[in-house]
Amino acid sequence: MSNKQTTILARVLTTLLSLPWVEIIAEAWKLGKKLIRGLSQEGIYEVLDYEATLELLNKEGTKARYQKRKKVRYLQEDVIVFQDRAWGDGEILKNYKTSTGVLVDKYRTGYKTHLLLSLREEKNRGDVDTFNISWEIRDGFLKADEFWDTDITERTKRIRIHVIFPKDRPPRRVTMRETNRRRTHYLGGEYRKKLSDGRIKVSWEKRKPRLYEHYLMKWRW
Repeated sequence: MSNKQTTILARVLTTLLSLPWVEIIAEAWKLGKKLIRGLSQEGIYEVLDYEATLELLNKEGTKARYQKRKKVRYLQEDVIVFQDRAWGDGEILKNYKTSTGVLVDKYRTGYKTHLLLSLREEKNRGDVDTFNISWEIRDGFLKADEFWDTDITERTKRIRIHVIFPKDRPPRRVTMRETNRRRTHYLGGEYRKKLSDGRIKVSWEKRKPRLYEHYLMKWRW
């Protein structure tokens, strides 16, 4: 390439780079990357309120019932499915019920079972749904030291966790472990309530729980 051609090419590039649309494209590219990254971090929905109750139905620990109420607000457009998750020892997910959506598929990865609920309609950003979900557990709590794990997999504003113990086998000691932060809280008398039928209910609540934290309620009974 001659010096003259080089000079002309340099002038063309300089002119092109000085045009406003080059800056517009660059800014649009940056904005697009931020938007994609933001959506991937934002998730499909956020949890406005999450309340879960594990009810131990007999002193042997062979029968239990799990119920949860999850109020969510969708963060994206055209959402048609909701994913539920379950884990635990023994036979789980017996007599699975949900107030919202229809169970259409489930599969297992590692220790978790994923359940796919069809919403039967499109949900858009800002829409709110409440899922009342329950299932039964067989032979899940057979040891003297047991636990129940609650994973935070979406942005969540508040969680409340309850474990109800049978009248003839109350808990001797209960703690709440924040696994990732390595913090343990002893759940003493102020966290316990004696129900009208004599059973003991232990409750724990946290606002704005950490994303991806594991809250492990452990007890000796």
